[in-house]
Amino acid sequence: MVHSCPQCEMAETPSFGRGVTLLTPKGKGSFKLDVSALEELLLADKVKNKPVVVVSVVGIFRKGKSFLLNFFIRYLRSRCQSDWLNEPNTVHDGFVWRGGSERETQGILLWNEVFLVVTPRGEEVAVVLMDTQGTFDRKSTTTESAKIFSLSALLSSVLIYNISQNIGEDDLQHLQLFCDYGCLVKKDVTGAPFQKLLFLVRDWSYPYEFEYGEKGGKQLLTKALQTSDEQEEQLRKLREDIRSSFEEIACFLLPYPGSQVATGPEYKGQLEEIDSSFLKHMEQLMLTVLHPRNLQPKRVNSVPVTCAELCTYFQVYAEAFKSGEIPDAKTMREATGAANNLSALTEALNFYVHEMNQFCSGTRSQDEANLSVTHRLLRDAAVKKFYSVQKLGGRDLEETYKERMLEVRLSFEPFETSDENCAINFSCVKVS
Repeated sequence: MVHSCPQCEMAETPSFGRGVTLLTPKGKGSFKLDVSALEELLLADKVKNKPVVVVSVVGIFRKGKSFLLNFFIRYLRSRCQSDWLNEPNTVHDGFVWRGGSERETQGILLWNEVFLVVTPRGEEVAVVLMDTQGTFDRKSTTTESAKIFSLSALLSSVLIYNISQNIGEDDLQHLQLFCDYGCLVKKDVTGAPFQKLLFLVRDWSYPYEFEYGEKGGKQLLTKALQTSDEQEEQLRKLREDIRSSFEEIACFLLPYPGSQVATGPEYKGQLEEIDSSFLKHMEQLMLTVLHPRNLQPKRVNSVPVTCAELCTYFQVYAEAFKSGEIPDAKTMREATGAANNLSALTEALNFYVHEMNQFCSGTRSQDEANLSVTHRLLRDAAVKKFYSVQKLGGRDLEETYKERMLEVRLSFEPFETSDENCAINFSCVKVS
């Protein structure tokens, strides 16, 4: 489904949506990826070539990640308007959530509405929301939790780390552990391997020390990540590692939503039962994360990623992580390089196919010589386009994919048509 926001051309508005499970745990740290569901969502014609903004929420289980994402859905469905908390009076429509002590979400899910938003720069971007399995529940191993967290970090432009009450030392240690797996790609990446990390502290109880919202969050974050000569080396390195892993780190403090929301077994998402202070600061959080001026597309090696390219990265990363073992550094670097080169190859081949079809759609007759010359010119232009994309994995890997580009062959068969269009049947290498 595609849902348009502010200045965009309106698409058909869906009456409901759902979370689609893309990565399912299969036991012993292994996962299964639903490729068909992934492609159906990210390769839709209206979004596949749009720069993609991926907002994901990660953190310990039973701390309200899915509930939070449903506010995001509501805000985006309102087309980012200021009155987004008006009717309907519920946040129940969205990712499945419930109260209680047992986990609800398993694996990695994407909401099946892609929201198109025009930024103040005039760029139309596709916003995708990702929900994740909670870490450290009674059914998940540390390896499984680390993989879920790491994949989310690798695929997201904004990673929201959902934590309870305060930024504790254990929260930082878990973050470092999970990011270590994702940082396996860092060697070949320009700058930090991840984009934005937002610590979202729920049920903050000390507004007299640091006020709710972004300002108080910044003060708390500075305190939590500060280093000094008096600290043990391990604590200092922990904070340095976290800072070096993300291009941007922020923090936001949310108040307690109220006892009915937190402990009421019959609570179904009614807004009137949520404390007004929580709703006020939830509105501020929406502006911080999802206002059009704050949307930043996912980037790999400083290059914006489209929905179609995200589909490729998702598959390659999932393949690297699918076994019960954590992939080593070489595997992850190769996986990232392969995905990067494959995306560049796909874009170049699509250019070639489009331009050749354009050439052959004219009303003039084309002889074999013209077709052959045009084929060579367009193939050379496609190779140039392939080289123009900044890629990972080194020159050897790039040359391997260039050879696949040069394998494109042209064959054509004359046929009779009333408007004397030329006929062309060209075969391209399979992109896989």
